[in-house]
Amino acid sequence: MLARQALRVASKPAFYSTAIRSASTFSASAVEAMNPHGIEISKAQRIAEDGFISAIGNTPLIRLKKLSEETGCNVLGKAEFQNPGGSVKDRAALFVVKDAEEKGLLKPGGTVVEGTAGNTGIGLAHVCRSKGYKLVIYMPNTQSQGKIDLLRLLGAEVYPVPAVAFENPENYNHQAKRHAEQLDNAVWTNQFDNIANRQAHIETTGPEIWAQTQGKIDAFTCASGTAGTIAGVTRYLKTVSDGRVKCYVADPPGSTIYTYVSSGGKMTERKGSSITEGIGQGRITENLKPDIDLLDGALHIADEKSIEMVYRCLDEEGLYLGASSCLNVVAAKEVAEKLGPGHTVVTILCDGAYRYADRLFSKKWLESKGLLNAIPDRLRKYIVLE
Repeated sequence: MLARQALRVASKPAFYSTAIRSASTFSASAVEAMNPHGIEISKAQRIAEDGFISAIGNTPLIRLKKLSEETGCNVLGKAEFQNPGGSVKDRAALFVVKDAEEKGLLKPGGTVVEGTAGNTGIGLAHVCRSKGYKLVIYMPNTQSQGKIDLLRLLGAEVYPVPAVAFENPENYNHQAKRHAEQLDNAVWTNQFDNIANRQAHIETTGPEIWAQTQGKIDAFTCASGTAGTIAGVTRYLKTVSDGRVKCYVADPPGSTIYTYVSSGGKMTERKGSSITEGIGQGRITENLKPDIDLLDGALHIADEKSIEMVYRCLDEEGLYLGASSCLNVVAAKEVAEKLGPGHTVVTILCDGAYRYADRLFSKKWLESKGLLNAIPDRLRKYIVLE
């Protein structure tokens, strides 16, 4: 027995006795001094007293090191994938539900109905579960199976329907509206034209960016889907900076926002499509209308650039981001190059790649979209799925 005890003592790592000795001199203040930034954030965040909904927002602003070095600028991404529901859409989800409650449209035990391409539905599913509401989702059947499965796992009733233009009465948004009208104590939250969506970013995202950069921001850019983020953040930053901060909308193939902004207001027919989900638009939503004239310009971002940046961010920054996030990163890089060295450019990292991995890292899928050659040879090691 003594031999076994001796063996156990002898087999303990060398640092064990050092740790025991140092325990007698342990000082909480000394430990806090090793992590002052983390302690400061923890004290500011405190406890999320209202559960899930009070954990939304206050996401980090991450410096993209490689792109910052390349451009001579500070290129910063707001890590919205760290919201508790996994995307920037948690913010809009909370605000549209709160708006319905405040207007008396939604009472305890009621039903929320929404038309969504994915992330808003996921945010709503979390918010509705935390508040005790039922949720019905209509979405285009072009969305990833991962999103559909997750919505159902979170308790939502999901109806994938054919993807048709907004003008078509069978568009998923119109179907969602009709569904809500047939129910008692139900509300169609109408994310595209409900300006509570935009208000979420005027009240939270914009002020957070301004505070995190201490006002030292020169430009902001992101894509437009419902336009809540680009409109709300633009409105706040333009107001607080007295117009100094430049704001640019980024647009994928198949969307008309780039043409509309670049032409000074000419709307063209929507043509083509993109691998990105939840962004791009064929009309000016009510969220965008009040602020579209504040935009300083628009950028058209090809799918080839977005998919390459998915792999670059993973390889160079350790960030596992979705294609829409990486379209935003490409836009931030191009804005930084446009402004020149010494500027600070902020964008939105709207969600991670977890819900899209079966596509983005699949050789077969990349080939089917004609995007395999957009991935540099040095990055093809990450194509791990057939």
